[in-house]
Amino acid sequence: MTVRLNPYLGFRDNAREAMTFYKSVFGGELTISTFADLHASEDPAEQDKVMHSHLETPDGLMLMASDTPNGMEYREQAGVSVSLSGDDEAKLRGWWERLSEHGTVAMPFERAPWGDTFGMCVDQFGTSWMVNAAGQAG
Repeated sequence: MTVRLNPYLGFRDNAREAMTFYKSVFGGELTISTFADLHASEDPAEQDKVMHSHLETPDGLMLMASDTPNGMEYREQAGVSVSLSGDDEAKLRGWWERLSEHGTVAMPFERAPWGDTFGMCVDQFGTSWMVNAAGQAG
């Protein structure tokens, strides 16, 4: 039996735009179901909102998201970061550049004291990212 831990992001009204952007960054298959598709709301203003979306990338990453219903409190993402790590620095640097392009860089993607290349940013949709490329041994 396989168990996975997947980030699930919440948005107010731009989950479709955010997930389409993440697909452009990571590639893969994006599935989006609206409130109307799943008969999840009688409110006409919510019919086109994203009830559930998931992106599965060729690298085996899974990212999920939805829009918050109008009647529920929306809290901006805070206190949690999505972390990307590995040893393919070129791929991770490319992702970093795309994610940080219209966002805010908290720490540039550069050599860190522990020997890896590391950076932190908040993308244009308010999602915090930490990207770590393992340093070369030797």
